[in-house]
Amino acid sequence: MTIYLDNAATSFPKPEVVYQAMDRFARSSLANPGRAGHKMALASEHTLDDGRHRLNRLFNGRAPERFVFTLNCTDALNMAFKGVLQGGDHVITSDLEHNSISRPLRAMELAGHITLTRVQADSGGTLDADDIRAAITPRTRLVAVGHASNVIGTIQPISEIGQVARERDVLFLVDCAQTAGVVPVDIQAMQIDLLAFPGHKGLLGPTGTGALYVSPRVKIKEWREGGTGGDSSSETQPKEFPYYLEGGTPNVVGVAGLSAGIQWVEAEGLAKIHDHEVGLTARLRQQLAEIGGVELFGHQEKSRRVGTLSFRCEALPATELGGILDQAFDIAIRPGLHCAPYIHRSLGTFPDGTVRVSPGPFSTAEHIDRLAGALREILS
Repeated sequence: MTIYLDNAATSFPKPEVVYQAMDRFARSSLANPGRAGHKMALASEHTLDDGRHRLNRLFNGRAPERFVFTLNCTDALNMAFKGVLQGGDHVITSDLEHNSISRPLRAMELAGHITLTRVQADSGGTLDADDIRAAITPRTRLVAVGHASNVIGTIQPISEIGQVARERDVLFLVDCAQTAGVVPVDIQAMQIDLLAFPGHKGLLGPTGTGALYVSPRVKIKEWREGGTGGDSSSETQPKEFPYYLEGGTPNVVGVAGLSAGIQWVEAEGLAKIHDHEVGLTARLRQQLAEIGGVELFGHQEKSRRVGTLSFRCEALPATELGGILDQAFDIAIRPGLHCAPYIHRSLGTFPDGTVRVSPGPFSTAEHIDRLAGALREILS
């Protein structure tokens, strides 16, 4: 059986309750959600409402209806950028970001719609809130950063950056794809205006799920127009949240699984999950140091990182090493640029990239030891 160590991309396996919840919902309640309809439609609507309440509690949002379900984190980010930014706006981001942030913003910049500043992280992969402050101009509309790097796992000082943005009356967007379900995220305390995240990573839900939180202080354009399961009489998209941004039939069976994943995460505890995952990467870091010929990236301190570790070795390029691990040892890791080319340029690992190892809640010390043993065998 494959040893799966690519949880930064998608968590696997899911808790058994997630599979059970999706199967149960699909067999009994899989109808279009509707606020005024038959029993199955009402049950479907209740599933969405339950998911929003769980998200609002987990992230300390202003209200459940401010959470809009999306296809994934990329969908949520595009919804935010293209719904909020206007011609001539200035945006601040960083060199750490995933292409889900970098590509839409760069495309808008190349089209002449916005101007863009990309702040550089330090050698350990951490942003400085003072650098964000210095980059703000009278035209700055938005600061958009990830909570943790998907390449080197470094957690960013989100509260400090949020304070800077609020002081200057700039909107603050946070991509917590690598931290939702692993590290506490408090929307109100961190002064976050827009929060984007997937359901299929740390929240342990299925693929095809995610959400965007929209603060009441954000003015945003509708993303798509269509049916909303309730108000069918208005000629244009109803302004009421979440329906304003949720045209069409949502992935209700996916939300049923996502809700079960959130319940599991809350019962297990974020601190326990974080400690487990970071502990496994620390175990690997120690064994890689003993092997030698390996360069490691990111901070070592537990409080400054999530359980993602990237490295490169002198003997083999990342893609070749990843292929050998997959084909000869049945170990799944992620080699390459990880959809984040700017940070690899900063690290000096472009264009080959690195080998990224990201254990999850169900990974074990034995999995790490088998990976280390395989690397010893390959590199010897």
